[in-house]
Amino acid sequence: EAAEWRAEPACRVACGAGRGGGSSLKHLNQLSSMDPRVTEFQCIMPMENIPSVLVHGILSHARASRLAHATVAMETMQEKRDKKHVPGGLKLHQYANLYFHARNPMLFKRKDQAASLCVLRISTDVRNLAGVVFADSNASGDYVRFLSPAQWQLLHFDDIYAMDWRHPNDPIAYYRHRSRKCAEVLVPHRVEYSLLTGAWVVDRRAAERLSAMGFTLPIAIDPVLFFC
Repeated sequence: EAAEWRAEPACRVACGAGRGGGSSLKHLNQLSSMDPRVTEFQCIMPMENIPSVLVHGILSHARASRLAHATVAMETMQEKRDKKHVPGGLKLHQYANLYFHARNPMLFKRKDQAASLCVLRISTDVRNLAGVVFADSNASGDYVRFLSPAQWQLLHFDDIYAMDWRHPNDPIAYYRHRSRKCAEVLVPHRVEYSLLTGAWVVDRRAAERLSAMGFTLPIAIDPVLFFC
């Protein structure tokens, strides 16, 4: 099936307007609804990793480190995440990490690489998998709260889906908001390819490149998501 290119702005959708095998979903009544802005989860992915994603899905840092792969993460941040442990759960590097909204400080730092990146779209059904944890801000932060998916109402959705996190006259608000923009969905070990629903790219050329790599899910173009 050919990739579909649609001008469906990710930021407008978010801001309100397989393969693999065998994890079973827990259908929990309390997870049947979330904030209406949560239409998908997102993962910033270098396109050169797409062949691996097609086979293995989205892997945790621990599992991805066994394979040849590219990363958008900063080394200093990875060192901090390597020391972090989710209370009652796994080490942070044992989770595949997704974002609620990929238009965040991490992607902003990589905006010059937009042509070689895609933002994978993941079904919100992933939150029903056993062991999934929400982080109300950057999971490596000193003040992060780790939540069960049933506690989604404790997330700061206005901050998460804001288009701008700058607060010129309030540095405390700026640092807090910047961290909340990176709120995460932590999935033990990997996200199976079957839970992917598509991808965002910056322009048509990027869409053609992604399609040529064998990615057959819908591909949508939104330069605003990539700060372009």
